[in-house]
Amino acid sequence: MAISIDKNSQKIWAVRDRNTQLTRWFVYFVAVTVIMYCWQTISEATTWFFVLDAPRIAGDIGGRAMPPKWPYINELWKPLWDTINIATIGTVLSLIIAVPIAFMAARNTTPHHIFCRWPALLIIVSTRSINSLIWALLLVAIIGPGIFAGTIAIAVRSIGFCAKLLYEAIEEIDEKQVEAIKATGASRWQVIAYGIVPQIMPSFAGISVFRWDINIRESTVLGYVGAGGIGLQLKASIDVLAWPQVSLILLVIFAAVILSEMVSAKVRAAII
Repeated sequence: MAISIDKNSQKIWAVRDRNTQLTRWFVYFVAVTVIMYCWQTISEATTWFFVLDAPRIAGDIGGRAMPPKWPYINELWKPLWDTINIATIGTVLSLIIAVPIAFMAARNTTPHHIFCRWPALLIIVSTRSINSLIWALLLVAIIGPGIFAGTIAIAVRSIGFCAKLLYEAIEEIDEKQVEAIKATGASRWQVIAYGIVPQIMPSFAGISVFRWDINIRESTVLGYVGAGGIGLQLKASIDVLAWPQVSLILLVIFAAVILSEMVSAKVRAAII
């Protein structure tokens, strides 16, 4: 809070002094300029006729999609099961790989800060920086379409997420418990097993369930690029303009996501 003095030598309290106020207005001006420039760039690349006509198109598609084609649901049970398997197996595979990477990335457990920690951090960043849909596109091109490509895509995408949260939990453990285990003459592996693992198990369980919940959502669209799951039916239905089937598939996906969210919330509440 700044103070200014008037001609009568009376103190006048101000929230900011002149320089601070000018700086803030300059920052606002730059932000507005950048936003206007971005908006102009977007506007030049946008066909506004289609945007203005979008409500009519959406209403037309919505009318064609209702009511959903309920008999088609018998064709969705297997793809839905494949989607759940992709998310579940992918999560398990990612955790198997993420655990050793997390121990190598954590400052208090890494064997070597240069040859182990930095490669581990590189793996964490690289796997987190690419979306699972992009991984699925690459893997479909490499190993072919199907559930296996989707499972590996989910696993690779989840490694960085799980490893990052886990190594942060490892770095926040109570070192006094670790020192107590070391004082007994325990080996390095015994220190990890009895001094570190018990402290991070609640975090590990929470991270696992949380990532599984996210993978359920992501795996529903992997089939759109040929990586298996219910996304295959969604793409096929959209390609032939079978809107009643599309609405049913979206309802099934919505129900599956809600169910996974409920399961995840119950498990996390039980853990915490």
